[in-house]
Amino acid sequence: MKQKTCKVCKTKFTPLRPLQMVCSPKCGMEYIKKQNSKEWQKEKKVIKEKLLTKKDYLNILQKVFNTFIRMRDKGKPCISCDKKLTNDINAGHFYSVGAYPNLRFNENNVHNQCIECNLHKHGNVLEYSLRLPNRIGVKEYNLLQESRNTMLKIDITEVKELITHYKEKTKQLNK
Repeated sequence: MKQKTCKVCKTKFTPLRPLQMVCSPKCGMEYIKKQNSKEWQKEKKVIKEKLLTKKDYLNILQKVFNTFIRMRDKGKPCISCDKKLTNDINAGHFYSVGAYPNLRFNENNVHNQCIECNLHKHGNVLEYSLRLPNRIGVKEYNLLQESRNTMLKIDITEVKELITHYKEKTKQLNK
């Protein structure tokens, strides 16, 4: 086998197995200690964060945002069918994320929905449109309709700020 450099002492060695990363049992013990140390955990977290793409951050933001919506609308019925919501709650978008990505994180565009309406009835948009002005007000509803064709340009820094913002808002609701 080809020679490798030990991950601990940095000496060259010939591995006995293809995935061997250290030259001796002593270095192996050191390597395991390093892997389990708090410093390594912090370093690993930084490395993982550097590997995240904009799409990854948007997915994280979507989860945080949906959690906020569920907490904000806790106790309210489904926006589409007025059914009392229990544990299975979806954050349903009035204007879909695919057609209107600029409204993906608009709080007036997203409300709690039952799974039946959101998934099986594809958002139950007709009923949603009838009840939405009552929930957010006619003025806000008109603003939402006007803003549906605006462009949304958002970079990773802004996405990170939004993640922090919605985590804070969720914490406030939990108090």
